[in-house]
Amino acid sequence: MGVRLDLYTGNSYNAALNQYLSLPRESAMRPDQIQPEMYEKQLQDKQSELAKLMATLSLPEMEVFASKPSHYRMRAEFRIWHDGDDLYYAMFDPADPRTPIRTDQFLAASDLINELMPKLLDAVRDVPVLRYKLFQVDFLTTTTGEALISLLYHKPIDAEWNAAVQELNNAFPACHFIGRSRKKKQIITRDFVMETLTVDGQKFHYQQVENSFTQPNAGISEKMLEWALDVTKRASGDLLEMYCGNGNFSIPLARRFDRVVATEISKVSVNSAQLNIAINGMDNVQVVKMASEDVSAALNGDVELPKSLIQAGVSELTPSVVLVDPPRAGLDDATVELVRKIDSILYISCNPETLKANLEALSSSHDVVRYAMFDQFPYTHHVETGVYLQRKNQVE
Repeated sequence: MGVRLDLYTGNSYNAALNQYLSLPRESAMRPDQIQPEMYEKQLQDKQSELAKLMATLSLPEMEVFASKPSHYRMRAEFRIWHDGDDLYYAMFDPADPRTPIRTDQFLAASDLINELMPKLLDAVRDVPVLRYKLFQVDFLTTTTGEALISLLYHKPIDAEWNAAVQELNNAFPACHFIGRSRKKKQIITRDFVMETLTVDGQKFHYQQVENSFTQPNAGISEKMLEWALDVTKRASGDLLEMYCGNGNFSIPLARRFDRVVATEISKVSVNSAQLNIAINGMDNVQVVKMASEDVSAALNGDVELPKSLIQAGVSELTPSVVLVDPPRAGLDDATVELVRKIDSILYISCNPETLKANLEALSSSHDVVRYAMFDQFPYTHHVETGVYLQRKNQVE
């Protein structure tokens, strides 16, 4: 499931970040806080607070990439609230998690999600086997009009439900349906969508699987990829990538390099990355299923090189650039030491606090030559940041 974040309220960045870190991963967005008329101000405030946080570092001018003010999220999750004969989508304020906020439309979600929301409820309202014990609906949509809808139940999914959802699927021919109940997953057609992102005029195609990580803001994802291509425009040689996910960055960047070796721990993401590499016609990218700490230990010489890395050609790899896109915890010490050995570092961060700590550790060997903020999650305090570092004696 996607992560839902605490909302922008005008508090200081650090206080809000601490509040966010203390919340459960599924803390909900309040729909009434999505205010497009306030977008520019919240973007300016977010930029200002990030600049304050990073003020002790030697950084170039911040490049700021704005989101669409509304209809930017390609995925969304809603609780289903049963109130007598009434049935509606609900979201919750983290400060009052027991009181539902009726959500008939959600400005943050894509146009397609908002179009599907009432139609889906109308379709299940009078079908008891589909309505009974339905407690959550998840939507995953694409820029090309595809939708994956997951129906979550507090009851077993049986043959009667399966027959009813087949009829539902026939009524929504552009959608794919999944049922979930007590660790059971019932796929009606398929459990993924195919997204197309346009980057510098070129189209790239990605399988996005239900319940696996994908960038929720397609417009900002395209901007991040274009920025990554721009900062590496003078790069050559090989690329080492860690935390590659479904190949989101690997595939567009492959045209910059002779060879790309990418690593990822999630089996689902690795499988998607391999498919995405094939459908985009990239023959110079290898993906290895391995945790980042194990990759670092092997490439730092602390352990014997695993067979999977040998087969991927790591022994012959001479990376001029390393790309890291770690989780909120940032890079561990071993990975910091690994990337320090490479001339250029492209770091995509979802947590400015851990990014700052990692940049302080790398400051003795590298300088930041590009620095960007991407507003992936408007109206929240969440910040995506990109930095490009070069070894001190090689900065142009």
